[in-house]
Amino acid sequence: MGFQRVWHKHYNPDVPPELVFDRITLSEMLSRSAQSFPDTTALIYMGKNIGYRELDGLVNRFARALEALGVKKGHTIAVLLPNIPQAIIANYAAFRIGAVAAQNNPLYTERELANQLADSDAKVLVTLDILLPRARKIQSETKVGTIITCHINDYLPFPKKQLFPYVKKGMYRKVVRQPGVFQFMDLLAQYPGDPMPDKAGWDDVGALLYTGGTTGVSKGVMLTHANMSCNVQQLRWWFPDLKEGCESMMGVFPFFHSAGFTGIQNLCMATASTIVLVPRPEPGIIIELLRKFKPCYLPGVPTIFAALLNDRRFTSMDLKFIKGFIAGAAPLAVETMKELKRLTGGDIINVYGLTEITPMGTASPWKGTIKPGTVGIPLPNTDLKIVDVDDPAKVLKQGEAGEILFKGPQVMKGYYKRPDETAAVLRDGWLHTGDIGFLDEDGYLTIVDRKKDMIVASGFNIFPQEVDEVLMEHPGILEACTIGVPDRYRGEAPKSYVVLKDGDLLSTEEIVEFCKQRLAPYKVPRQIEFIDELPKTPVGKILRREVKELDRKKRGVEGQAGLHA
Repeated sequence: MGFQRVWHKHYNPDVPPELVFDRITLSEMLSRSAQSFPDTTALIYMGKNIGYRELDGLVNRFARALEALGVKKGHTIAVLLPNIPQAIIANYAAFRIGAVAAQNNPLYTERELANQLADSDAKVLVTLDILLPRARKIQSETKVGTIITCHINDYLPFPKKQLFPYVKKGMYRKVVRQPGVFQFMDLLAQYPGDPMPDKAGWDDVGALLYTGGTTGVSKGVMLTHANMSCNVQQLRWWFPDLKEGCESMMGVFPFFHSAGFTGIQNLCMATASTIVLVPRPEPGIIIELLRKFKPCYLPGVPTIFAALLNDRRFTSMDLKFIKGFIAGAAPLAVETMKELKRLTGGDIINVYGLTEITPMGTASPWKGTIKPGTVGIPLPNTDLKIVDVDDPAKVLKQGEAGEILFKGPQVMKGYYKRPDETAAVLRDGWLHTGDIGFLDEDGYLTIVDRKKDMIVASGFNIFPQEVDEVLMEHPGILEACTIGVPDRYRGEAPKSYVVLKDGDLLSTEEIVEFCKQRLAPYKVPRQIEFIDELPKTPVGKILRREVKELDRKKRGVEGQAGLHA
């Protein structure tokens, strides 16, 4: 074995440290699943089952529709959908014709969406009918010439089309025919579903997933078909007892998020597993779907598991059908892990990654040693090292905290149209993550902090600079600095320190309302602290780290005062 690291000793005996990758694209994986397991259920959507043969045919139909609308190999289509069947159909149709599927968050405001659509150069947008007015409003700021609308109840069985319990009445809108706007189901009906060749090249870019950076500017991560296929194959091997055509997974993570995109959508399509689609991942909905469909695997962020354990409907249910829990965004607390194990007997793993590595980099060994507080060990064919924050050439020893670097076939091609920023993080084949961590004597990784100032709230990334810029658009605000503070439910939450202009009086409620109009709900700071002056460098740059330290001290003082009250 040529590639040996200390962590390989802790692999499941059936997991090889080095894989010989099958050069098969995601689209080809779906076709293979359809051939081998045609009648296995691919998707369960509120009781509607779509089998693998049917799904593969729907992908072919939509792929032909896209080509008829002028989409060619290398073109970008934007997907703006929750976890409904059309999201997977659109993504895989794009893969099949060699187009690029750009993922977008349906919770984005018009301002955020316009920026992202314009950056991706998308020519076609696939979205919900209720989002059409917003899409039309910003269309002139983008290259989108064609919009395809989906109804959230297109695939619901009768009578749930009329009585969809999880969506408000306003979420269904009859689209009036207008130029450049097509309905998803109408397009499918026009084209045959018989097999068609896969046009994607192994090294072609297949997806754009957006992340952020220290500047808060959203960047498109270019993932090639090789990146996506290799990461899926790494995950497939991580679970050596996974039986193709026999498994099922709860689709909790949204597909527009890298964890849902790869860890649920692509992994399940490759292994002919069933996805129980969750359009709105709320505890009550998850519990009802668990009771009805009994999926083998339940992924989630720690906040979801905490909410479930606080609900008697979950803790009183017979949960022995769950084989495993997969926790992302942050390590699960020891007590949470113990309680999930007690209730189900299922195995629990923590995973770590980032969009730039497609996104999976490390995971707890399946049915192996789990070390609470760690995020496991590197996947096969993945190398990891910890380097000095100020001197990346200096590799640190076991137990020393520094910047985490990754190398492997899942490392992105680069940031779309941003060669300078790509060069800053991709050096000599190593991805500089900006995250701070350390390795223990067994090669288990612990995350300590972030070199970037990113806030992770319920698994979603929030970039403080973006929030600050919105705050400073308010005519009464002079300066703002947003930080992440501990939150019992979300893990972290944004809190903003605000300096008002002379003579201005603003309330927290007014500021929060202002942000709601310009930011997705999870980015809106609910805690506002008014301050006379923010700490700055000699050249006037706000020192976010000093604001964090100030906040820590304030919370410490307030905590002690509360104890004495």
